[in-house]
Amino acid sequence: MSEVQILQSVQQFMARQHGHFIDGKLVAAELLDKVDIVNPSTEQVVAQISIGSQQDVENAVKSAEHAFQNAWAETTPYERGVKLNKLADLIEQHGEELAQLESLSTGKLINISRHLEVAQSVIFLRYFAGWATKINGQTMQPSIPSMQGEKYTAFTLRQPIGVVAGIVPWNFSLMIGVWKIGSALTTGCTIVLKPSEFASLSLLRLAELAIEAGIPAGVINVVTGKGETGQYLIESPLVKKVSFTGSVPTGIAIGKLAMSSDLTRVSLELGGKNAIAVLADANIDEILPTLLQVTFVHQGQVCASPERFFVHHTKYDELVEKLSNALSSFKIGSAMDEGSMFGPLSNQPHFHKVKHYLDMAKANKQIIAGGEALDQTGYFVQPTLISFKNTDDPLFSEETFGPVVGVMPFDTDEELIQLMNQSRFGLTASIWTNDLSKALRLIPKIEAGTLWVNMHTFLDPSVPFGGVKASGIGREFSDAFIEDYTELKSVMIRY
Repeated sequence: MSEVQILQSVQQFMARQHGHFIDGKLVAAELLDKVDIVNPSTEQVVAQISIGSQQDVENAVKSAEHAFQNAWAETTPYERGVKLNKLADLIEQHGEELAQLESLSTGKLINISRHLEVAQSVIFLRYFAGWATKINGQTMQPSIPSMQGEKYTAFTLRQPIGVVAGIVPWNFSLMIGVWKIGSALTTGCTIVLKPSEFASLSLLRLAELAIEAGIPAGVINVVTGKGETGQYLIESPLVKKVSFTGSVPTGIAIGKLAMSSDLTRVSLELGGKNAIAVLADANIDEILPTLLQVTFVHQGQVCASPERFFVHHTKYDELVEKLSNALSSFKIGSAMDEGSMFGPLSNQPHFHKVKHYLDMAKANKQIIAGGEALDQTGYFVQPTLISFKNTDDPLFSEETFGPVVGVMPFDTDEELIQLMNQSRFGLTASIWTNDLSKALRLIPKIEAGTLWVNMHTFLDPSVPFGGVKASGIGREFSDAFIEDYTELKSVMIRY
């Protein structure tokens, strides 16, 4: 065992009476109801958060609106970038504290919290900060005919939308919260974040660090709670955009609610039943370590992670055997144990959901490796490999959002494309091959918003990310986010 010692600052933060973070300070919640934050490794309550009432949400939104119209509007683009970079500095300085809060509340392995979540939060925030001074319009020369010698010119402005509602999931609450903060603040918007009730602690702490970074009060607000709290936020007439990351059913419901609230803008980054294609020329020994990493990082609880493996029939048996052997060697243990290779699922409801799919696979005799929920304290299941019965199999089409991966052989490229696209989702996919010509011919035919070759799951801020079909609307990162957080205003001048 190499269990990490919990920092005193973390213990003190978890022991607080947590309210909401509104207008630059922690404020008491209107409601007395609390939600337990449970450590998935131990099933012990480590903290409690408040449930945001309609009044709490209204206070937060008014704070964000006031900051948008005043303090943040008076902050130059250069200063916005400086303050976001200062916040990135503070995330680095408090990295271990933030990582421990994430691991204790979400079951994320401590090394993943440190080296993926915290480290990438810093990288992405610095990337967004760099865009603050580069949001531009265009000039145009209209072709309106001159009647009496008058002339015309035109230009466009990109102006911030206003108050953004950022609804954040439990799997990467800090990092995804940072994506929403960076997108909003860079473009001149302000934000009210509603974290998942399972994972609110790191964003409450981040909001405090934002004040220390010099970001004005009210620019970043955090209201905790359950689904009803998020609904209040979406319905607020002062909210001009909703940015949601989470499940497809919830995303569809949020999209409908936002549209009925005066056509509030939405960007939806939803889930998927992501596919991997292993072609005939792939070297299984070479790709296996990477396949394991990209598939089972954070116990497969990553929206971009693959759940369907389509393997050329000449490689099928080899991949199944070697993947099964590798999964049986995973060291399953506490998220706070630096020696663990595979931690718990993030919360009890999700544990029961994944167990339901494991029981289904077991009843249908589809288990190749793993397949068990561990009989011990904590929300632990084995990493699992199953075989798909056919394309009508619910396990072929339904997102498990966990460490359950199905395999199926294919023969021809035409069959492969049909199998990969046979899904209502279209978030990510990947091709594993050394035949670049074939990969480039397959890429245009695959219905996915993001497609990798010889890699999967991991993102870069310079590359747009988002889904097609039921996997979402809009794109994050690169410069694509600017369109979603700004209004394009056209100006024509006669002179």
